[in-house]
Amino acid sequence: MEPLGPILLTLGELLAVLALLWAADRWLHRHLQGVMFLWTNDPEIALWLYALVLFPGVLIHELSHALTARILGVRIGHLGIFPRRVDRRIQLGFVPVEETDFLRASLIGAAPLLAGGAVILALGHYVFGTPEVLAALSAGEWLGALRGLGAALQAPDAWIWAYLVFAVGNTMLPSRSDIHAWPFLGAALVIIAGVMLLAGAGALLLKGVADFLGWAARWVVLLGGSTFLVDLPFFLLLFLVEKGLEHWKGQQIVYR
Repeated sequence: MEPLGPILLTLGELLAVLALLWAADRWLHRHLQGVMFLWTNDPEIALWLYALVLFPGVLIHELSHALTARILGVRIGHLGIFPRRVDRRIQLGFVPVEETDFLRASLIGAAPLLAGGAVILALGHYVFGTPEVLAALSAGEWLGALRGLGAALQAPDAWIWAYLVFAVGNTMLPSRSDIHAWPFLGAALVIIAGVMLLAGAGALLLKGVADFLGWAARWVVLLGGSTFLVDLPFFLLLFLVEKGLEHWKGQQIVYR
């Protein structure tokens, strides 16, 4: 039976990249809202400007939900792509989906991550050459990675494509409502794994898990790396603008 060590290591890498993506996404949304409020001093105008910056990503997010639901034969309601306040939360978009089984609900919930990831990886590969930059980073060739990133930003309309990666990358993570069926899917997979172990298929199970995690880790690391590389200039700009507005207006945003 294949040892669990490599599987646990790969799973740890996968979870670490996902955690970094979540942390970057959370930082961006909070500080983007903060900058818009500092700029306008009006919560409603700030809300619409915040939503406008991320609109391309919101559109892809909601359309992927709707298209996946249609393909799976699940009825949907009216597609919403404008921001609204729901209790104490801000909802940038929404698409009502009828109740369905946990498998189809899980696929519909995961659709924005898959669609957004496909867009980012395609732009990274064909526009920015991020696979070569990431390969240089993984080999410890920092100078080569910086040169590659600098060359990528010389691509035609590079900043337009970079903005699209920024908007999509920071709206592709599933919301809490998107993942409501995932625990049921996880429980079903655990049951299937238990049955396979009892049937004596432990080696086959471990090989399948290792292969899947290896594929998922490569995909998520490439996705996360591509997103982080393009996000860095935008995050730095956002941080500098926020500090400049705080100094100019004599106000400070406190994030909770």
